[in-house]
Amino acid sequence: MNATVGDRLHVHGSTVGERDRIGEIIEVRGTDGGPPYMVRFDDGHTGLVFPGPDAVVEPK
Repeated sequence: MNATVGDRLHVHGSTVGERDRIGEIIEVRGTDGGPPYMVRFDDGHTGLVFPGPDAVVEPK
């Protein structure tokens, strides 16, 4: 998984009824665009994310 600043991270809900989380990647801390990523989610929460198999990077 590779990303650049400005891409969106889409984390799919892992259980029935759980909403997806979508946020903007504001910092890439890994090498060559790899994780971890600092993400500002649509709900205003900002956090360091190590994306799992339920996450997709959507290019800007």
